[in-house]
Amino acid sequence: MEHYYHRNDLGKFSDMGKESPDLWKKFQEWYGAVFAEGALTEREKALIALAVSHTVQCPYCIDAYTNTCLEKGSNLEEMTEAVHIAAAIRGGASLVHGVQMRNIVEKLEM
Repeated sequence: MEHYYHRNDLGKFSDMGKESPDLWKKFQEWYGAVFAEGALTEREKALIALAVSHTVQCPYCIDAYTNTCLEKGSNLEEMTEAVHIAAAIRGGASLVHGVQMRNIVEKLEM
């Protein structure tokens, strides 16, 4: 089946640094620092990343952070709960933008 996303493309991510090695290096350093142990554990950060991956609908990130979560000791229940949190925030954001729609309707009805 033909589609835009190919699983093997995740392995090509570093190709983005071929023509811009300095920018790629800076991105890698920053990315590594973000996910290093800090106030949050690497496991907690992986769960956040998994949830965010679902809100931005990145299949590569979902693949990568599903594996990372499992490697860091998360289980399916925790990962599913993280995805539900992401879905609730995304759904709430859509609904709150409904206020904009209501404002336009109210303005046109004046």
